[in-house]
This record gives sequence, structure tokens and C-alpha cells, in this order.
Amino acid sequence: MIEKDKISIIVPVYNVEKFLVQCVESITNQTYKNIEIILVDDGSTDNSGKICDELATKDERIKVIHKENAGVSCARNVGMDAATGEYLMFPDSDDFLFENSCEVLVNKIKSEKADFVIGNYSNCNEDGTLWEKPVFNKEKYKEFRLSIKDCRDSFFVMNSAAWNKIFNHEFILKIGARFAEGYTIAEDAMFTTYCFIKSKKVFYLPDIIYAYRRRAATTSASVNCTSGYFYAINKSYLRIYENFRDNDEIEFYRCFYAKSMTYMLYKFIDSTLLSYDERLDVLMEMRWFYKLSVDLEVPACQESLSVIINKIISGDYKDVIDICSVVADIRKTLPKDIKENMSKPDSEMYEKILR
Repeated sequence: MIEKDKISIIVPVYNVEKFLVQCVESITNQTYKNIEIILVDDGSTDNSGKICDELATKDERIKVIHKENAGVSCARNVGMDAATGEYLMFPDSDDFLFENSCEVLVNKIKSEKADFVIGNYSNCNEDGTLWEKPVFNKEKYKEFRLSIKDCRDSFFVMNSAAWNKIFNHEFILKIGARFAEGYTIAEDAMFTTYCFIKSKKVFYLPDIIYAYRRRAATTSASVNCTSGYFYAINKSYLRIYENFRDNDEIEFYRCFYAKSMTYMLYKFIDSTLLSYDERLDVLMEMRWFYKLSVDLEVPACQESLSVIINKIISGDYKDVIDICSVVADIRKTLPKDIKENMSKPDSEMYEKILR
């Protein structure tokens, strides 16, 4: 039974003993008190499960579910099945909320009768030190209502994460939204983009409601990718594309694709963990994805990328690998900020894409 005005805050937990207490205490200390906290211990092998149980003894609003390890999507789905709140939130267990986060979000979703609301957020270092500026420029992006027909402002604040959002529980049930199990990468993006496609009322708030922890080990793993990473994200990207295509929202997807194409190609270029044969396999597996650049009329950000993409499409994989090796050597000499900017389409690029 769904309880009016209550927020169910679902936290998937797996081997985060170092950060778990801060995360949970940031939730229990919220100014908005009508919450339930569902900690889903996904078969942790460290002390995380024990910490969950200890925290539950200190606050009756905390419920703990222990289960065998099956991944973050399964853990979130288990939490949703147990949720009784009118609203749902999905923070990660190594991040934290600000004291008034729930109050800010729930006031907006209630007053607007929205399907979901997106909040601004800040990155923080592994030790919890907040970065100086939030992710979304507060001067540029004021409070506004999003539209999937708006490929400008709405696209830029409609990030893929589930953790900086609050969802109407009835809306989630109505559209049958679930986190995709069996997917290990971009599972958030599959869920949030599907919700956006099916939504009627979505709002963005410039208030900073979430701190996303940039952990050194996680960042390193996401930068230097194995073949397994590329196979997994290829599987996720296909499902995201099919969702947009099957719901006739390809125009919005074109911007999503432009960002994803550049991001993915530079991950392939920069990775040092792929053998020659693995590079061949990844290129063949992802040929469909790069072929979309032609089908959707989305050009590459730089001329060098256009050459690479055209050769992937034509199946000249040896040439692709040789060119990528040269580009990778050049990128090793560049400062980090320049490398990151190369991986992101700029505003002029998006203007070229938009029809």
C-alpha cells in the first residue's frame, strides 16, 4: 500500500563500508522526516551488511534487505518492490544528500503533480570535499519544465543518473519502469531515459541536492576499459536507442547519440587494456552504433573522428586500429582538461545537429 507524502529512499549497498555511514546519516538527518530508507545489501563481502543492520537499530525508518549478489539493478528493483512511499529516490551508497534535499524535491513534485523532478548536484573528491561549482550552471539553468521536444536546455539537464531525481511512485508503476537486470553499465540511463520518454511533467531545480563522490578506483576503471566494458555498454546503448526509436523520439536521441558517440570512441582510443584481437571484436560488435552517425545525420566532433568512424562503417578495422594508436599517443601528451573537452561536443556542435 502506497502511503501519501512518504518518500521511499532506496539505497543499493555493495562493499561500501568506508562511505555507507555518511550516506545513510545524510538521509536520516533530512529536514523532511516522512521517509523510509530501504538498504538493499547486495551480497556484500565486507562489513557493509553488518553496518546496515547496526544503522537500522538506530532509526526505525530504516529497513534492511539482505540478498545474494545480483547487481545494482536487481537491488534497486527489490527495493522498489518493498517501497510504500508515494515518491521514490535512488541515491548511491557512496554518495550523500544535503540536509534539505528531500524537502526541496518533494515540495516541487507535489506542487506540480510532476512525474519526476531533477535536482542540481556537485561532484566531490573521495574524501568528501565538494568541488567549487555545481555540475549545472545556476546562472544559465534556472528552474524550468522539461520537454522531450526541447533538444537544448532539457537535453543538458536531463542527465542519465537516477540519484539526483525524485519519482512519483504511481507514475513508475503505470509505465512499468524497472532497472534492467543483466546489464552492468548504463542501467541508470536506460531507466531515466525511458521515464523521460513516457513522462508528461518533468521539472528541473537549480538547488544542489546531491554530492557525487569521484572515487579514484572507480574513475580509473572507467577511463581504462576492458573488452567486457565495451560489450556491456554496447548492449545498453542498443536498448536505449530502441526505446527512443520505438517511441518516435529520435530527434532527442540524436543529441544523446552525439554525446555518446564521441565519449565511446575516445574510451576505445585511450584504453590500454585491449589486445589487437579484442579491438577487432569490439569494432565489429559496435559497427551498428557508429553506422547510426550516417543514419541519424550526426557528424563527429572533430575531422579525425570522422575519418575513424567512416572506416569503422566500411569495415576497415585495421586502419581504424592504426589511426587510433596514433591519436592515443598524441592524447597522452595533452593536459587532462583538454582531453576531457575533446570528448564532449560543444554548443556549436549541437547546433549543427539540431534541425
